[in-house]
Amino acid sequence: MRFSFGQSQTQKQTQTMAPRMIQSMEILQMAQAALEEKIETELIENPALERVVENQPAEEESKNKLDGETEQKDVEQKELIVEEGSGGEDDFERLLNLDNDIPDHFDGSRPSSNRVQESMDRRHDFIANIVDDSGSLQTHLLDQLHDLDLDPKLMKMCERIISSLSAQDGGYLKISLSDLLPLDATPEDSDRVEEALAHVQGFDPKGIGARDLVECLLLQLSPSLKHVQNVRKLIVDHLDDLHHNRLPAIEKATGMSMDQIDEAWGELKTLDPRPARRFFGDFVPKVNPDMWLERDGDKYVVKMEEGPARNLHISNYYRKRLANGQATADEKEFIKRKIASAQWLIESIEQRRSTVLRVAQEVVTYQQDFFDIGPEAIKPLKMEQIAEKVGVAVTTISRAVGDKYVETHRGILPLRMFFVHGTTTDDGEEIAWGKIGIELKKLVDAENKGKPLSDEELMKQLGAKGFPVARRTIAKYREKLGIPSSRGRKVWSKKK
Repeated sequence: MRFSFGQSQTQKQTQTMAPRMIQSMEILQMAQAALEEKIETELIENPALERVVENQPAEEESKNKLDGETEQKDVEQKELIVEEGSGGEDDFERLLNLDNDIPDHFDGSRPSSNRVQESMDRRHDFIANIVDDSGSLQTHLLDQLHDLDLDPKLMKMCERIISSLSAQDGGYLKISLSDLLPLDATPEDSDRVEEALAHVQGFDPKGIGARDLVECLLLQLSPSLKHVQNVRKLIVDHLDDLHHNRLPAIEKATGMSMDQIDEAWGELKTLDPRPARRFFGDFVPKVNPDMWLERDGDKYVVKMEEGPARNLHISNYYRKRLANGQATADEKEFIKRKIASAQWLIESIEQRRSTVLRVAQEVVTYQQDFFDIGPEAIKPLKMEQIAEKVGVAVTTISRAVGDKYVETHRGILPLRMFFVHGTTTDDGEEIAWGKIGIELKKLVDAENKGKPLSDEELMKQLGAKGFPVARRTIAKYREKLGIPSSRGRKVWSKKK
Protein backbone atom coordinates (compact mmCIF):
# COMPACT_ATOMS: atom_id res chain seq x y z
CA MET A 1 0.00 0.00 0.00
CA ARG A 2 1.45 3.37 -1.06
CA PHE A 3 0.97 6.63 0.82
CA SER A 4 1.62 9.95 -0.86
CA PHE A 5 1.10 13.64 -0.19
CA GLY A 6 -0.36 15.95 -2.77
CA GLN A 7 -3.14 18.37 -3.63
CA SER A 8 -6.30 17.49 -5.47
CA GLN A 9 -9.47 19.32 -6.46
CA THR A 10 -12.92 17.81 -6.02
CA GLN A 11 -16.41 19.12 -6.61
CA LYS A 12 -19.36 18.22 -4.41
CA GLN A 13 -22.76 19.61 -3.57
CA THR A 14 -23.98 19.86 0.02
CA GLN A 15 -27.16 21.19 1.52
CA THR A 16 -27.00 23.13 4.77
CA MET A 17 -29.82 24.54 6.87
CA ALA A 18 -29.89 28.11 8.10
CA PRO A 19 -29.91 28.48 11.87
CA ARG A 20 -33.32 30.11 11.67
CA MET A 21 -34.81 27.14 9.83
CA ILE A 22 -33.40 24.81 12.48
CA GLN A 23 -34.93 26.97 15.21
CA SER A 24 -38.25 27.10 13.35
CA MET A 25 -38.41 23.30 13.12
CA GLU A 26 -37.47 22.87 16.76
CA ILE A 27 -40.19 25.26 17.89
CA LEU A 28 -42.76 23.61 15.61
CA GLN A 29 -42.07 20.28 17.27
CA MET A 30 -42.29 21.61 20.84
CA ALA A 31 -45.20 20.86 23.13
CA GLN A 32 -46.93 23.85 24.71
CA ALA A 33 -45.12 23.44 28.04
CA ALA A 34 -41.71 23.17 26.35
CA LEU A 35 -42.44 26.27 24.29
CA GLU A 36 -43.34 28.27 27.38
CA GLU A 37 -40.12 27.11 29.02
CA LYS A 38 -38.08 28.20 25.99
CA ILE A 39 -39.73 31.62 26.00
CA GLU A 40 -38.93 32.06 29.69
CA THR A 41 -35.31 31.13 29.00
CA GLU A 42 -35.08 33.59 26.10
CA LEU A 43 -36.60 36.37 28.22
CA ILE A 44 -33.84 35.83 30.77
CA GLU A 45 -30.98 35.53 28.30
CA ASN A 46 -32.00 38.11 25.68
CA PRO A 47 -32.45 41.72 26.93
CA ALA A 48 -33.93 42.75 23.57
CA LEU A 49 -36.94 40.46 24.08
CA GLU A 50 -39.71 41.68 26.36
CA ARG A 51 -43.16 40.49 27.37
CA VAL A 52 -46.18 42.77 27.68
CA VAL A 53 -47.98 42.39 30.98
CA GLU A 54 -51.61 41.37 30.47
CA ASN A 55 -53.04 43.92 32.93
CA GLN A 56 -50.81 46.78 31.79
CA PRO A 57 -52.74 50.12 31.96
CA ALA A 58 -53.91 51.37 28.60
CA GLU A 59 -52.10 54.70 28.88
CA GLU A 60 -48.80 52.96 29.73
CA GLU A 61 -49.24 50.47 26.91
CA SER A 62 -49.94 53.24 24.44
CA LYS A 63 -46.55 54.75 25.18
CA ASN A 64 -44.87 51.59 23.95
CA LYS A 65 -46.77 51.45 20.68
CA LEU A 66 -45.39 52.84 17.48
CA ASP A 67 -46.74 56.03 15.96
CA GLY A 68 -49.09 55.47 13.08
CA GLU A 69 -50.83 52.38 11.86
CA THR A 70 -48.76 49.27 11.09
CA GLU A 71 -49.74 46.20 9.19
CA GLN A 72 -49.13 42.78 10.70
CA LYS A 73 -46.97 40.52 8.58
CA ASP A 74 -48.35 37.53 6.83
CA VAL A 75 -46.38 34.99 8.87
CA GLU A 76 -47.87 32.04 7.03
CA GLN A 77 -46.00 32.94 3.87
CA LYS A 78 -42.93 34.45 5.57
CA GLU A 79 -39.66 32.83 4.60
CA LEU A 80 -37.36 32.25 7.54
CA ILE A 81 -34.24 31.41 5.53
CA VAL A 82 -31.68 33.76 4.05
CA GLU A 83 -28.65 33.12 1.93
CA GLU A 84 -25.85 32.17 4.27
CA GLY A 85 -23.29 33.75 2.01
CA SER A 86 -24.86 37.21 2.31
CA GLY A 87 -23.58 37.62 5.86
CA GLY A 88 -27.06 38.57 7.01
CA GLU A 89 -26.70 42.21 5.89
CA ASP A 90 -30.22 42.24 4.48
CA ASP A 91 -31.58 41.12 7.82
CA PHE A 92 -29.65 43.74 9.75
CA GLU A 93 -30.91 46.43 7.39
CA ARG A 94 -34.43 45.19 8.01
CA LEU A 95 -33.88 45.25 11.76
CA LEU A 96 -32.63 48.85 11.61
CA ASN A 97 -35.98 49.79 10.11
CA LEU A 98 -38.12 47.85 12.57
CA ASP A 99 -39.84 51.06 13.68
CA ASN A 100 -41.34 51.35 10.22
CA ASP A 101 -42.71 47.87 9.65
CA ILE A 102 -43.00 45.89 12.88
CA PRO A 103 -45.29 46.66 15.82
CA ASP A 104 -43.99 46.36 19.36
CA HIS A 105 -45.87 43.13 19.76
CA PHE A 106 -48.32 40.96 17.89
CA ASP A 107 -51.41 42.45 19.44
CA GLY A 108 -54.17 41.44 17.11
CA SER A 109 -57.76 41.78 18.26
CA ARG A 110 -58.53 41.63 21.93
CA PRO A 111 -60.39 38.50 23.03
CA SER A 112 -64.01 39.02 24.00
CA SER A 113 -65.24 38.42 27.54
CA ASN A 114 -66.85 35.15 26.39
CA ARG A 115 -63.53 33.96 24.91
CA VAL A 116 -61.75 34.84 28.15
CA GLN A 117 -64.35 32.94 30.18
CA GLU A 118 -64.09 29.89 27.89
CA SER A 119 -60.31 29.89 28.29
CA MET A 120 -60.64 30.10 32.08
CA ASP A 121 -63.17 27.26 32.11
CA ARG A 122 -60.84 25.02 30.08
CA ARG A 123 -57.93 25.72 32.42
CA HIS A 124 -60.14 25.09 35.45
CA ASP A 125 -61.20 21.70 34.06
CA PHE A 126 -57.56 20.86 33.37
CA ILE A 127 -56.47 21.74 36.92
CA ALA A 128 -59.42 19.88 38.44
CA ASN A 129 -58.30 16.65 36.76
CA ILE A 130 -54.79 16.69 38.20
CA VAL A 131 -54.24 13.84 40.64
CA ASP A 132 -53.87 14.93 44.25
CA ASP A 133 -50.92 13.69 46.28
CA SER A 134 -52.05 11.18 48.91
CA GLY A 135 -49.17 11.86 51.27
CA SER A 136 -45.97 10.03 52.08
CA LEU A 137 -45.83 6.29 52.64
CA GLN A 138 -42.87 6.72 55.00
CA THR A 139 -44.73 9.31 57.09
CA HIS A 140 -47.77 7.07 57.34
CA LEU A 141 -45.67 4.10 58.52
CA LEU A 142 -43.51 6.15 60.92
CA ASP A 143 -46.61 7.55 62.60
CA GLN A 144 -47.72 4.00 63.37
CA LEU A 145 -44.24 2.98 64.46
CA HIS A 146 -43.86 5.85 66.93
CA ASP A 147 -47.11 4.81 68.63
CA LEU A 148 -45.33 1.63 69.74
CA ASP A 149 -43.14 1.34 72.82
CA LEU A 150 -40.14 -0.46 71.35
CA ASP A 151 -36.53 -0.91 72.32
CA PRO A 152 -34.42 1.92 70.77
CA LYS A 153 -32.34 -0.54 68.71
CA LEU A 154 -35.46 -2.27 67.43
CA MET A 155 -37.08 1.09 66.71
CA LYS A 156 -34.04 2.15 64.69
CA MET A 157 -34.13 -1.08 62.67
CA CYS A 158 -37.83 -0.56 61.91
CA GLU A 159 -37.06 2.94 60.70
CA ARG A 160 -34.33 1.54 58.44
CA ILE A 161 -36.77 -0.93 56.90
CA ILE A 162 -39.41 1.77 56.38
CA SER A 163 -36.88 4.05 54.68
CA SER A 164 -36.18 1.30 52.12
CA LEU A 165 -39.85 0.97 51.09
CA SER A 166 -41.20 2.82 48.08
CA ALA A 167 -44.80 3.54 47.14
CA GLN A 168 -43.75 3.36 43.49
CA ASP A 169 -42.69 -0.28 44.04
CA GLY A 170 -46.03 -1.07 45.67
CA GLY A 171 -44.57 -1.15 49.20
CA TYR A 172 -42.47 -4.28 48.63
CA LEU A 173 -39.15 -4.82 50.41
CA LYS A 174 -36.78 -4.91 47.45
CA ILE A 175 -33.55 -5.52 49.39
CA SER A 176 -32.58 -8.52 51.49
CA LEU A 177 -32.58 -8.27 55.26
CA SER A 178 -28.85 -8.96 55.32
CA ASP A 179 -28.30 -5.70 53.43
CA LEU A 180 -29.85 -3.84 56.36
CA LEU A 181 -27.33 -5.25 58.81
CA PRO A 182 -23.83 -3.94 59.53
CA LEU A 183 -20.82 -5.96 58.36
CA ASP A 184 -20.07 -7.08 61.93
CA ALA A 185 -23.68 -8.14 62.59
CA THR A 186 -24.26 -10.62 65.41
CA PRO A 187 -26.91 -13.36 65.57
CA GLU A 188 -28.80 -11.00 67.89
CA ASP A 189 -28.83 -8.37 65.12
CA SER A 190 -30.22 -10.94 62.67
CA ASP A 191 -33.04 -11.80 65.07
CA ARG A 192 -33.71 -8.09 65.58
CA VAL A 193 -34.13 -7.35 61.88
CA GLU A 194 -36.58 -10.26 61.55
CA GLU A 195 -38.57 -8.91 64.50
CA ALA A 196 -38.48 -5.39 63.03
CA LEU A 197 -39.83 -6.63 59.71
CA ALA A 198 -42.67 -8.43 61.52
CA HIS A 199 -43.63 -5.15 63.20
CA VAL A 200 -43.58 -3.23 59.90
CA GLN A 201 -45.61 -5.92 58.12
CA GLY A 202 -48.29 -5.49 60.78
CA PHE A 203 -48.85 -1.85 59.83
CA ASP A 204 -51.44 -0.38 57.51
CA PRO A 205 -51.76 -0.94 54.58
CA LYS A 206 -51.93 -4.71 54.89
CA GLY A 207 -49.26 -6.45 52.84
CA ILE A 208 -46.68 -3.72 53.31
CA GLY A 209 -43.04 -4.84 53.53
CA ALA A 210 -43.66 -8.13 51.71
CA ARG A 211 -40.73 -9.66 49.86
CA ASP A 212 -42.79 -11.20 47.04
CA LEU A 213 -46.36 -11.46 45.78
CA VAL A 214 -47.18 -14.63 47.72
CA GLU A 215 -46.09 -13.11 51.03
CA CYS A 216 -47.95 -9.88 50.20
CA LEU A 217 -51.25 -11.71 49.64
CA LEU A 218 -50.80 -13.99 52.66
CA LEU A 219 -50.25 -10.95 54.91
CA GLN A 220 -53.67 -9.69 53.84
CA LEU A 221 -55.56 -12.86 54.65
CA SER A 222 -58.15 -12.44 57.37
CA PRO A 223 -60.13 -15.08 59.28
CA SER A 224 -63.22 -13.13 58.28
CA LEU A 225 -62.88 -14.47 54.74
CA LYS A 226 -65.46 -17.20 54.22
CA HIS A 227 -63.13 -19.45 52.21
CA VAL A 228 -59.83 -18.40 53.77
CA GLN A 229 -58.24 -21.89 53.66
CA ASN A 230 -59.03 -22.39 49.99
CA VAL A 231 -57.76 -18.87 49.23
CA ARG A 232 -54.51 -19.75 51.05
CA LYS A 233 -54.09 -22.86 48.88
CA LEU A 234 -54.55 -20.85 45.71
CA ILE A 235 -52.01 -18.25 46.84
CA VAL A 236 -49.34 -20.69 47.92
CA ASP A 237 -49.54 -23.23 45.11
CA HIS A 238 -51.64 -22.05 42.18
CA LEU A 239 -51.14 -18.38 41.34
CA ASP A 240 -49.61 -19.30 37.99
CA ASP A 241 -52.49 -21.68 37.22
CA LEU A 242 -54.96 -18.89 38.00
CA HIS A 243 -53.08 -16.49 35.76
CA HIS A 244 -53.39 -18.90 32.81
CA ASN A 245 -56.96 -19.96 33.72
CA ARG A 246 -55.88 -23.58 34.31
CA LEU A 247 -58.75 -24.30 36.70
CA PRO A 248 -59.08 -28.01 35.82
CA ALA A 249 -55.46 -28.49 36.94
CA ILE A 250 -56.29 -26.81 40.27
CA GLU A 251 -59.37 -28.98 40.63
CA LYS A 252 -57.31 -32.12 40.10
CA ALA A 253 -54.51 -31.05 42.47
CA THR A 254 -56.64 -29.75 45.35
CA GLY A 255 -59.82 -31.77 45.15
CA MET A 256 -61.85 -28.55 45.21
CA SER A 257 -64.86 -28.31 42.93
CA MET A 258 -65.03 -25.67 40.20
CA ASP A 259 -67.57 -23.71 42.24
CA GLN A 260 -65.28 -23.74 45.29
CA ILE A 261 -62.32 -22.61 43.19
CA ASP A 262 -64.42 -19.83 41.69
CA GLU A 263 -65.60 -18.65 45.13
CA ALA A 264 -62.05 -18.68 46.52
CA TRP A 265 -60.76 -16.88 43.45
CA GLY A 266 -63.41 -14.20 43.92
CA GLU A 267 -62.19 -13.58 47.49
CA LEU A 268 -58.56 -13.58 46.36
CA LYS A 269 -59.38 -10.79 43.90
CA THR A 270 -60.33 -8.55 46.84
CA LEU A 271 -56.67 -8.55 47.98
CA ASP A 272 -54.30 -5.87 46.71
CA PRO A 273 -51.07 -7.02 45.00
CA ARG A 274 -49.67 -3.46 45.35
CA PRO A 275 -50.77 -2.31 48.80
CA ALA A 276 -48.94 1.04 48.74
CA ARG A 277 -50.36 2.17 45.41
CA ARG A 278 -52.61 4.78 47.01
CA PHE A 279 -49.52 6.66 48.21
CA PHE A 280 -48.19 6.87 44.70
CA GLY A 281 -51.29 7.15 42.54
CA ASP A 282 -51.64 6.43 38.86
CA PHE A 283 -49.46 8.77 36.86
CA VAL A 284 -51.57 11.12 34.81
CA PRO A 285 -49.56 13.35 32.49
CA LYS A 286 -50.54 17.00 32.56
CA VAL A 287 -51.95 17.72 29.14
CA ASN A 288 -52.68 21.31 28.20
CA PRO A 289 -54.59 21.26 24.89
CA ASP A 290 -53.23 23.51 22.16
CA MET A 291 -56.57 23.80 20.36
CA TRP A 292 -60.27 23.20 20.76
CA LEU A 293 -63.19 22.46 18.43
CA GLU A 294 -66.24 24.59 17.77
CA ARG A 295 -69.27 23.51 15.79
CA ASP A 296 -70.10 25.70 12.82
CA GLY A 297 -73.21 24.38 11.15
CA ASP A 298 -72.43 20.85 9.99
CA LYS A 299 -68.66 21.33 10.23
CA TYR A 300 -66.03 21.59 12.96
CA VAL A 301 -63.69 24.55 13.19
CA VAL A 302 -60.38 24.31 15.02
CA LYS A 303 -59.72 27.24 17.33
CA MET A 304 -56.41 28.15 18.90
CA GLU A 305 -55.27 30.68 21.46
CA GLU A 306 -53.45 33.66 20.00
CA GLY A 307 -50.33 32.20 21.53
CA PRO A 308 -47.40 33.42 23.56
CA ALA A 309 -45.98 35.51 20.70
CA ARG A 310 -48.86 37.97 21.09
CA ASN A 311 -47.29 39.31 24.28
CA LEU A 312 -43.69 39.29 23.03
CA HIS A 313 -42.09 42.35 21.48
CA ILE A 314 -38.73 43.90 20.71
CA SER A 315 -37.42 46.31 23.33
CA ASN A 316 -37.91 49.93 22.29
CA TYR A 317 -34.77 50.89 24.18
CA TYR A 318 -32.49 48.70 22.10
CA ARG A 319 -34.24 49.55 18.84
CA LYS A 320 -33.76 53.28 19.44
CA ARG A 321 -30.24 52.69 20.68
CA LEU A 322 -29.46 50.97 17.40
CA ALA A 323 -31.15 53.64 15.29
CA ASN A 324 -29.86 56.85 16.89
CA GLY A 325 -26.20 56.15 16.07
CA GLN A 326 -24.94 56.64 19.64
CA ALA A 327 -23.94 52.98 20.16
CA THR A 328 -20.35 51.88 19.66
CA ALA A 329 -19.46 49.33 17.01
CA ASP A 330 -19.36 46.51 19.58
CA GLU A 331 -22.68 47.62 21.04
CA LYS A 332 -24.26 47.71 17.59
CA GLU A 333 -23.07 44.19 16.87
CA PHE A 334 -24.43 42.99 20.19
CA ILE A 335 -27.80 44.75 19.74
CA LYS A 336 -28.17 43.50 16.16
CA ARG A 337 -27.54 39.94 17.26
CA LYS A 338 -29.99 40.12 20.16
CA ILE A 339 -32.73 41.87 18.19
CA ALA A 340 -32.36 39.35 15.36
CA SER A 341 -32.59 36.47 17.83
CA ALA A 342 -35.71 37.94 19.44
CA GLN A 343 -37.39 38.65 16.12
CA TRP A 344 -36.60 35.19 14.78
CA LEU A 345 -38.12 33.66 17.91
CA ILE A 346 -41.34 35.68 17.55
CA GLU A 347 -41.62 34.79 13.86
CA SER A 348 -40.96 31.10 14.56
CA ILE A 349 -43.67 31.00 17.22
CA GLU A 350 -46.17 32.67 14.90
CA GLN A 351 -45.16 30.26 12.14
CA ARG A 352 -45.71 27.35 14.53
CA ARG A 353 -49.20 28.56 15.39
CA SER A 354 -50.11 29.01 11.74
CA THR A 355 -48.79 25.60 10.67
CA VAL A 356 -50.31 23.65 13.56
CA LEU A 357 -53.67 25.34 13.04
CA ARG A 358 -53.77 24.55 9.32
CA VAL A 359 -52.69 20.94 9.86
CA ALA A 360 -55.21 20.40 12.66
CA GLN A 361 -58.06 21.83 10.56
CA GLU A 362 -57.30 19.48 7.67
CA VAL A 363 -57.13 16.50 10.02
CA VAL A 364 -60.42 17.36 11.74
CA THR A 365 -62.16 17.94 8.41
CA TYR A 366 -60.99 14.56 7.11
CA GLN A 367 -61.96 12.73 10.31
CA GLN A 368 -65.32 14.47 10.84
CA ASP A 369 -67.14 11.11 11.04
CA PHE A 370 -65.07 10.30 14.12
CA PHE A 371 -66.48 13.31 15.94
CA ASP A 372 -70.04 12.82 14.67
CA ILE A 373 -70.34 9.04 15.13
CA GLY A 374 -67.51 7.82 17.36
CA PRO A 375 -64.18 5.95 17.30
CA GLU A 376 -65.59 3.22 15.08
CA ALA A 377 -65.92 5.77 12.27
CA ILE A 378 -62.25 6.79 12.17
CA LYS A 379 -60.76 6.52 8.68
CA PRO A 380 -57.27 5.49 7.58
CA LEU A 381 -55.12 8.57 7.18
CA LYS A 382 -51.50 9.03 6.13
CA MET A 383 -49.36 12.06 6.82
CA GLU A 384 -48.64 12.31 3.10
CA GLN A 385 -52.32 13.13 2.49
CA ILE A 386 -52.31 16.08 4.89
CA ALA A 387 -48.89 17.22 3.67
CA GLU A 388 -50.26 17.43 0.13
CA LYS A 389 -53.30 19.48 1.22
CA VAL A 390 -51.32 21.88 3.41
CA GLY A 391 -48.45 22.15 0.94
CA VAL A 392 -45.59 21.20 3.26
CA ALA A 393 -43.20 18.29 3.68
CA VAL A 394 -44.23 15.10 5.49
CA THR A 395 -41.58 15.77 8.14
CA THR A 396 -43.28 19.10 8.85
CA ILE A 397 -46.58 17.30 9.44
CA SER A 398 -44.86 14.89 11.82
CA ARG A 399 -43.42 17.79 13.81
CA ALA A 400 -46.70 19.71 13.75
CA VAL A 401 -48.76 16.89 15.28
CA GLY A 402 -46.16 15.69 17.80
CA ASP A 403 -47.21 16.41 21.41
CA LYS A 404 -50.16 18.53 20.23
CA TYR A 405 -53.60 18.01 21.75
CA VAL A 406 -57.08 19.16 20.77
CA GLU A 407 -60.00 19.54 23.17
CA THR A 408 -63.19 18.00 21.78
CA HIS A 409 -66.58 16.82 23.01
CA ARG A 410 -65.01 13.34 23.01
CA GLY A 411 -62.19 14.37 25.33
CA ILE A 412 -58.72 15.83 25.01
CA LEU A 413 -57.14 13.88 22.18
CA PRO A 414 -53.62 13.78 20.73
CA LEU A 415 -53.55 15.01 17.15
CA ARG A 416 -51.30 12.12 16.16
CA MET A 417 -53.98 9.54 16.99
CA PHE A 418 -55.95 10.49 13.87
CA PHE A 419 -53.20 9.13 11.63
CA VAL A 420 -54.05 5.42 11.45
CA HIS A 421 -53.35 2.57 9.11
CA GLY A 422 -56.02 0.32 7.72
CA THR A 423 -57.01 -2.32 5.22
CA THR A 424 -59.33 -2.60 2.24
CA THR A 425 -62.58 -4.57 2.28
CA ASP A 426 -63.84 -6.77 -0.50
CA ASP A 427 -65.93 -3.81 -1.68
CA GLY A 428 -62.84 -1.62 -1.95
CA GLU A 429 -63.64 0.45 1.14
CA GLU A 430 -60.72 1.49 3.34
CA ILE A 431 -61.20 0.62 7.01
CA ALA A 432 -58.98 1.68 9.90
CA TRP A 433 -57.47 -1.01 12.11
CA GLY A 434 -59.06 0.69 15.11
CA LYS A 435 -62.52 -0.07 13.74
CA ILE A 436 -61.56 -3.71 13.30
CA GLY A 437 -60.39 -3.77 16.93
CA ILE A 438 -63.77 -2.42 18.06
CA GLU A 439 -65.61 -5.11 16.09
CA LEU A 440 -63.30 -7.76 17.54
CA LYS A 441 -64.08 -6.63 21.07
CA LYS A 442 -67.82 -6.74 20.33
CA LEU A 443 -67.53 -10.36 19.20
CA VAL A 444 -65.58 -11.34 22.31
CA ASP A 445 -68.03 -9.58 24.62
CA ALA A 446 -70.98 -11.36 23.02
CA GLU A 447 -69.45 -14.87 22.89
CA ASN A 448 -70.48 -17.83 25.06
CA LYS A 449 -67.86 -17.77 27.84
CA GLY A 450 -68.36 -21.47 28.38
CA LYS A 451 -67.18 -22.03 24.83
CA PRO A 452 -65.26 -18.94 23.71
CA LEU A 453 -64.42 -18.29 20.08
CA SER A 454 -61.01 -19.34 18.79
CA ASP A 455 -58.89 -16.98 16.69
CA GLU A 456 -59.93 -18.96 13.62
CA GLU A 457 -63.61 -18.48 14.43
CA LEU A 458 -63.10 -14.79 15.17
CA MET A 459 -61.37 -14.41 11.81
CA LYS A 460 -64.30 -16.02 9.99
CA GLN A 461 -66.91 -13.90 11.78
CA LEU A 462 -65.01 -10.69 11.08
CA GLY A 463 -64.69 -11.75 7.44
CA ALA A 464 -68.46 -12.25 7.29
CA LYS A 465 -68.88 -8.66 8.53
CA GLY A 466 -66.67 -7.39 5.71
CA PHE A 467 -63.36 -7.20 7.58
CA PRO A 468 -60.84 -9.45 5.84
CA VAL A 469 -58.04 -10.10 8.34
CA ALA A 470 -55.59 -12.93 8.86
CA ARG A 471 -55.60 -15.16 11.96
CA ARG A 472 -52.21 -13.83 13.07
CA THR A 473 -53.70 -10.32 12.91
CA ILE A 474 -56.45 -11.45 15.28
CA ALA A 475 -53.84 -12.66 17.77
CA LYS A 476 -51.95 -9.39 17.43
CA TYR A 477 -55.03 -7.29 18.13
CA ARG A 478 -56.11 -9.49 21.03
CA GLU A 479 -52.80 -8.82 22.74
CA LYS A 480 -53.00 -5.12 21.94
CA LEU A 481 -56.51 -4.89 23.45
CA GLY A 482 -55.61 -7.06 26.44
CA ILE A 483 -57.95 -9.87 25.40
CA PRO A 484 -56.79 -13.34 26.53
CA SER A 485 -56.80 -16.39 24.26
CA SER A 486 -59.91 -18.55 24.06
CA ARG A 487 -58.56 -20.75 26.88
CA GLY A 488 -57.90 -17.72 29.03
CA ARG A 489 -61.47 -16.45 28.45
CA LYS A 490 -63.19 -19.71 29.25
CA VAL A 491 -65.39 -19.73 32.34
CA TRP A 492 -65.24 -23.17 34.01
CA SER A 493 -67.72 -22.69 36.82
CA LYS A 494 -71.20 -24.07 36.18
CA LYS A 495 -72.69 -21.15 38.12
CA LYS A 496 -71.83 -18.89 35.23
